[in-house]
Amino acid sequence: MQFLVMHLYFQILIVLCLITASLLALFYINNGLEKKDSSDIRSLPSHIKCDSGPRIIDFPKPLIGPLFNDNPSCACRNNNLLNQFVPENESQDLQKRRLEEYKQHQIRTGKQNDVLLIAPSNTPLQYPIRGFRVLPMNKTLIPGLAVQTPNRDVYQVSLRVGKGVLSVMDVQEGQDVDGQNEGNLTISSTSLEKLNDLLSRVTYTSTIYHIKTEDLAYFSFENHEVIFPIKIRRPSVPVLYDPGKDINSQVTVLVKAFLRYKELRVLIESIRVNYPNIKIIIADDSLNPEKIDGDNIEHYIMPPAQGWFAGRNLAVSQVTTKYFLWVDDDFVFLNETRIESFVKIMEAVPELDVVGGEVDGNRFAFKLLYQEGNSDEGGCITRVRATHGPVPGLDGCFFVDGVVNYFMGRTDAVRRVGFDPFLKRVAHTEFFIDGLGGLLVVTCQGLRIGHQKRASTGNYKHFRHPPKADSHRKLMHHYFKNYLKCISY
Repeated sequence: MQFLVMHLYFQILIVLCLITASLLALFYINNGLEKKDSSDIRSLPSHIKCDSGPRIIDFPKPLIGPLFNDNPSCACRNNNLLNQFVPENESQDLQKRRLEEYKQHQIRTGKQNDVLLIAPSNTPLQYPIRGFRVLPMNKTLIPGLAVQTPNRDVYQVSLRVGKGVLSVMDVQEGQDVDGQNEGNLTISSTSLEKLNDLLSRVTYTSTIYHIKTEDLAYFSFENHEVIFPIKIRRPSVPVLYDPGKDINSQVTVLVKAFLRYKELRVLIESIRVNYPNIKIIIADDSLNPEKIDGDNIEHYIMPPAQGWFAGRNLAVSQVTTKYFLWVDDDFVFLNETRIESFVKIMEAVPELDVVGGEVDGNRFAFKLLYQEGNSDEGGCITRVRATHGPVPGLDGCFFVDGVVNYFMGRTDAVRRVGFDPFLKRVAHTEFFIDGLGGLLVVTCQGLRIGHQKRASTGNYKHFRHPPKADSHRKLMHHYFKNYLKCISY
């Protein structure tokens, strides 16, 4: 009885297996698939004939490109849209110019080269994934190309590029290389060792001169394809500053002066207490300039009321030292004010560009929350009182995006950003907006300077607090220049 039950059980299993196989066969037929012969596991090179006819290799779609075609729209905390400050009769033309300038900016900054590359999970191809850099229009060996795979009758690989040509150096008679000095190169061999030897001699040459761009190389073998970047760069020449032997050859003190000569002279006297020989550069756009005397003082007279940032640009342009220290004309050096403390921090972390201190105990510093927004509307910036976190190895120092008006700057880095002379009266955060992503900024405790008592100085208040129309023009300026939809302080 037990034998009959087991026999019936196995018959039911066989019937179920047959039904399952039939359903799977129908599924494959309906979906245009056919069963492959077990001997046809790998793809054969196209020049090898097979009784079953040529095979077309269907490469998987390369995982390349930006994650999104465009960024989503953004919003600021106060949702104060900047386009409301554009006169209605100018809006259409300005929008057109703004978008065109933004497109050119994307090209100049190499945004078209910012693509996402995702490596395949498993491939027999060896290739450089980072650091392959070439000079423009110079032939360069591509390092690391190879195939690692079990035995084949014939091995065939192909490479293609978009901004240059490929070639194999010292090709001998009988070696199968097709596409020399073209954008598409095919190499075949019956020996894996010889194939890899040929791959070790593959070169790339860009065909269009550009000082900073990228190409993408597509490297394929059978049904495997990988992509790797080729950086095309013209190397830049170093610009170094001799730090000399003391603080006087390392740092220049910069001041923008306007009307407040009494305060300016107090500031200079306080500097000379501990730094009698350090150079002081004064950019002065006062209405009726007064002469400032003293050793190692450079006093530059500007046209009247040119503004805050025009003066900063002038002062920074005359610096010949590695660093400068920025102070306002109504600050005062204290007994504990030490320029050497700034330098020590900058030298400890060579990547730093700006180090901020504190004025009368106020260590004003902030983060800039920036969203690029979409290409039609522009980005959004919100300024918040916060830090990005502590600087490793420097107690009391924190990464930020902007600092108070008392800071040390790396001369060459700050010059690259510059100070927008359009901004005359109200301007500080705007420098750090222009430097966002280009300047590494920190704020540090214990770097103190004093502030003189505020006193009424003739027309100073009139210029210090401009009319609302000036603020509107400033916001319209940010709308175009920084391609912003909104800004929140």
